Amino acid sequence: MKGRPLRFTPRRDAGLYAYERALEHAGLGPVAGVDEAGRGACAGPLVVAAVILGTGARRRVPGLGDSKLLTPARREAVYAEIVERAQAWSAVVIPSHDIDRVGVHRCNITGMRRALALLEERPGYVLSDGFPVPGLTVPSLAMIKGDRVAACVAAASVIAKVTRDRIMVELHGRHPRYGFDVHKGYITREHSAALAEHGPCAEHRFSYVNVGRALRDNGTVAPGEGTGTPAARVPGVGRTERART
Repeated sequence: MKGRPLRFTPRRDAGLYAYERALEHAGLGPVAGVDEAGRGACAGPLVVAAVILGTGARRRVPGLGDSKLLTPARREAVYAEIVERAQAWSAVVIPSHDIDRVGVHRCNITGMRRALALLEERPGYVLSDGFPVPGLTVPSLAMIKGDRVAACVAAASVIAKVTRDRIMVELHGRHPRYGFDVHKGYITREHSAALAEHGPCAEHRFSYVNVGRALRDNGTVAPGEGTGTPAARVPGVGRTERART
């Protein structure tokens, strides 16, 4: 192992970059963070992202934080900074029918492995938000609320969230009844009311209890509207996004 031994565990209040600094100090860099967006939604894809921020002053992203705590405009600005500054990043889009077929947790873990494999630089250590990622060839650590304590995980959460939000805005053009551009497929009161009135569309997750109930009550899947593109085709499915400075 290169570098000096890791002689301490960073305090949770030591700042977003403390874990990466400590791991690099121990010779375990570069450090990749991985996170997802859309796990709790009942419509639309799951998006998983991985980010290596790199070293030095360049990796310090202005305004970086947990994507859920940022305004939409701020997330877009931070997203642009990450894409510009990151040493490597990737995003993987997993459609709702895959979630129905194998389950959201398996899709999440598989998506994390795929996002890490797509990075243009091999990480020396991986930090994941919430769940361990089995099957990696490098050491890793699952962190509770990792997007609030590790910069690379926070960056991955922003990439995943912005990528998914853009997809849901596109899907709103095909299915305007549901308000996907506002609630992004999560189970809000407005979304539940639209499900009850219109039934689910092809982008809903039929394995979820509330969607299955709406389908039974309405007896049909609502057709796509707006663009005329086939309803089952989610923007971004089958495509990954990645960049390296």
